[in-house]
Amino acid sequence: MVLPYWCLLWLLVPLASRTQKLPTRDEELFQMQIRDKAFFHDSSVIPDGAEISGYLFRDTPKRYFFVVEEDNTPLSVTVTPCDAPLEWKLSLQELPEETSGEGSGDPEPLEQQKQQIINEEGTELFSYKGNDVEYFISSSSPSGLYQLELLSTEKDTHFKVYATTTPESDQPYPELPYDPRVDVTSLGCTTVTLAWKPSPTASLLKQPIQYCVVINREHNFKSLCAVDAKLSADDAFMMAPKPGLDFSPFDFAHFGFPSDNLGKERSYLVKPSPKLGRHVYSRPKVDIQQICIGNKNIFTVSDLKPDTQYYFDIFVVNTNSNTSTAYVGTFARTKEEAKQKTVELKDGKVTDVFVKRKGAKFLRFAPVSSHQKVTIFIHSCLDAVQIQVRRDGKLLLSQNVEGIRQFQLRGKPKGKYLIRLKGNKKGASMLKILATTRPSKQSFPSLPEDTRIKAFDKLRTCSSATVAWLGTQERNKFCIYKKEVDDSYNADQKKREQNQCLGPDTRKKSEKVLCKYFHSQNLQKAVTTETIKDLQPGKSYLLDVYVIGHGGHSVKYQSKIVKTRKFC
Repeated sequence: MVLPYWCLLWLLVPLASRTQKLPTRDEELFQMQIRDKAFFHDSSVIPDGAEISGYLFRDTPKRYFFVVEEDNTPLSVTVTPCDAPLEWKLSLQELPEETSGEGSGDPEPLEQQKQQIINEEGTELFSYKGNDVEYFISSSSPSGLYQLELLSTEKDTHFKVYATTTPESDQPYPELPYDPRVDVTSLGCTTVTLAWKPSPTASLLKQPIQYCVVINREHNFKSLCAVDAKLSADDAFMMAPKPGLDFSPFDFAHFGFPSDNLGKERSYLVKPSPKLGRHVYSRPKVDIQQICIGNKNIFTVSDLKPDTQYYFDIFVVNTNSNTSTAYVGTFARTKEEAKQKTVELKDGKVTDVFVKRKGAKFLRFAPVSSHQKVTIFIHSCLDAVQIQVRRDGKLLLSQNVEGIRQFQLRGKPKGKYLIRLKGNKKGASMLKILATTRPSKQSFPSLPEDTRIKAFDKLRTCSSATVAWLGTQERNKFCIYKKEVDDSYNADQKKREQNQCLGPDTRKKSEKVLCKYFHSQNLQKAVTTETIKDLQPGKSYLLDVYVIGHGGHSVKYQSKIVKTRKFC
């Protein structure tokens, strides 16, 4: 059976005065209270010098008490709302006399002490309504019974309370510098750099601290527990509190149990739930990020979206006590991405394109006449690139391309094609692209699947090297070039030589060996060999084979290094 409220309060007054001497804190007793948190939760007594967490049901006030036994006692009370604004007030009632009015020395009867408390209205000392971290502080408080009453009118929520009679020595919350603002020192499309002045808690008080950065797109936060509430999936960010830990016994009434049924059989509950008395619903996850960065006071936030407003908060956390203080947050809008210049493609004309590392290029193809098909040839000269093609906003194609590829798309009268080329993470990309509605003759030569050059070691001499490469069923022109390289020729130099789009026109005439035509209807026989002569003994040579298409566009096979014999 739940005790009536005033009966509980009557029991609480002597209990509080016995267990808690706020002006002359008994440290041993205080440590016992901290270890046994259920002690002060169940009795609604606020311990001296410890931050406690509490839970409020919507529209249901909650009261905490503490006793100050001596006049002229310093007092500080701090209330931190989490997830919802709070209404709270602090009031004072004088302690009932311990002796009777006749001065007999006998204690007053139980009912008289109880009635004396009920008749005292108390003096309101402070009140506040909002979601700021607010505090009451007095350098000289009178003795008496202090009552802290809290109310949430919006939703079920959590809060934190800290009370102390030694505010000068406790300093539970990290201090802020004289200028507690967070400054934006650098702004980009996807990055924002923040800076703030360090907390004196680390430098002057020598206490361990760390800074936590919170980024979101909704608003700034006043406390770290408000951030915790948003990061949680549940609307109240914790399950309903457990009896004996987070609320007083008389809170059972708010879980749907009538006071006269406590402890009795609850078979009338059809569907028991761990969240009885609360509406069970979920809300969308909040796009919020929290990063703790140690004691640095400058930080660059990355991977943001361009042209988007973000809110930034900095919290300094005492790592010993886990208490925190919020800097004055800020907000900023990231810069817009530079608008991509769209390159116009002409029907049947090859266009050279350069794409930065992880960059993108946009091309537009708008055929001037009606057409049934559109053919796109693309030649990736170095690393793979991604191609996306949209017609009038509809995605038609999305693929990664290496080497030469050909795509055929169904046409549409007056259709306009937007081509997006995206580079990869390895490095910049170079490519050639052609779009046409009349692919009668390919500007790009066809290639075999294997574009390596094979050298025959047994046919190698002091002055010659014999190589072979594959061809196709189409008749193409092949040209072979040689260039002497020294023994220090390395992989990086070879990689620079691998640009397949560099044609024979970039080579010296003296490096040309020969050009010839060949093909075979039987792909297994589409192989040609060639012996390169007039080489020097013991020298290394870089060999390149170019295949040249009908439109004059050339593609280079993979380079090959051969070394002549030193002695023959």
